Amino acid sequence: MFNSLSDRLGRTIKNLSGQGRLTESNIKDTLREVRMALLEADVALPVVKQFTDSVRNKALGKEVMQSLSPGQALVKVVHDELVVLMGEENSALDLSSQPPAIVLMAGLQGAGKTTTVGKLATFLKERHKKKVMVVSCDIYRPAAIKQLQTVAETAGAAFHPSDAEQQPVSIAREAVQAAKREFADVLLVDTAGRLAVDEQMMAEIKELHDELKPIETLFVVDSMTGQDAANTAKVFGEALPLTGVVLTKTDGDARGGAALSVRMITGKPIKFLGSGEKLDALEPFHPERVASRILDMGDVVSLVEEVEAKVDKTKAERLAKKFKKGKAFDLYDLRDQLEQVEKMGGMQSLMEKMPGAGKMADAMKSGANDKEMAHMIAIINSMTPQERRYPAILKGSRKKRVAAGSGLQVQDVNRLLKQHAQMSKMMKRASKMGMNKMLRGMQGKLPPGMGF
Repeated sequence: MFNSLSDRLGRTIKNLSGQGRLTESNIKDTLREVRMALLEADVALPVVKQFTDSVRNKALGKEVMQSLSPGQALVKVVHDELVVLMGEENSALDLSSQPPAIVLMAGLQGAGKTTTVGKLATFLKERHKKKVMVVSCDIYRPAAIKQLQTVAETAGAAFHPSDAEQQPVSIAREAVQAAKREFADVLLVDTAGRLAVDEQMMAEIKELHDELKPIETLFVVDSMTGQDAANTAKVFGEALPLTGVVLTKTDGDARGGAALSVRMITGKPIKFLGSGEKLDALEPFHPERVASRILDMGDVVSLVEEVEAKVDKTKAERLAKKFKKGKAFDLYDLRDQLEQVEKMGGMQSLMEKMPGAGKMADAMKSGANDKEMAHMIAIINSMTPQERRYPAILKGSRKKRVAAGSGLQVQDVNRLLKQHAQMSKMMKRASKMGMNKMLRGMQGKLPPGMGF
């Protein structure tokens, strides 16, 4: 997300590096480029105008005029204004009501509402230790109820059954009673979507809202629709007392216009960003961190939080002890490391949070190939336990069998074994010279797909 905007803003601000100070003239030229970058990112025109006007006024202030580095000064102003534009601080879910806290999910068909219900259930269960129940009031879309049941089972949330013959308000009323009986902390209510906003849909969801009186009413919207996402959210906001917005499919949106437009157009905070289909791919929206990502400063805080939440500490400690004892780094260990990276959203997701990711060489970016990581795991899974423990025994016929079992080529198996051998050497050196020295020695030597 924000790739194109980050690249364009980076080039624009870099053009100021040779200037002695910020002046009305060079600010005007730079802001013209910033305006084009925002419009190309599909940010709504009123938002672009307000943003550039605000940056111009702040950039011409006395404190910036005295800066020795005009480029850095403007980056600071742009960063601060992006934060203001997107809401200044994270707006967390309010679950302070008497259980069950009811969260009503609204949105158009195809926005990813049902998947978001599963992601939110997973988030509340894993991060906040809440007991979650979900229910579907979508009696129109074929298999909608069954889909939510499957998602709930995967997320480990309780599922309240409903039927297409029932009325949505009746379903909601029964779900609240069931949540109370089962002592659920949170009840997530999935509602019907339409292909466009219509009166029947609005009337139904208003009726549901009046019945449930939810503490949170979240509008789920596809970020790939750009400023249309903000406009649709505004229409819903006029019909319902929305408390926040969830932007979905952010992994497919390189522009990021919706994230920059939603707050100003709707007046409602973005609460979460969703990406991909995995149920753990939901992150709280922090305007300051997102602004840093846009300006290629990275998002180390989110990265650390993700590591804390998703890395298997038992496996990490086991591997550390193994290194200390000087034991071999085998293919079981390599698979564990690859799976940990996958849990955190893959290499591309991790790299996006690294400071200066936009300036990384294309060769390094191509090395961070999540598909290649999946291939590596498939190859290791096709081996016998003995082969994973002792890779040296993998010769001609064994390699052919492993390649066939993983649906890949012998060359792919050879490449994996070569990468493992390189990592194994690094781990041996680590046990002798200490981790800090080893990390310095690894710079630029990690194999493709493992280049932190």
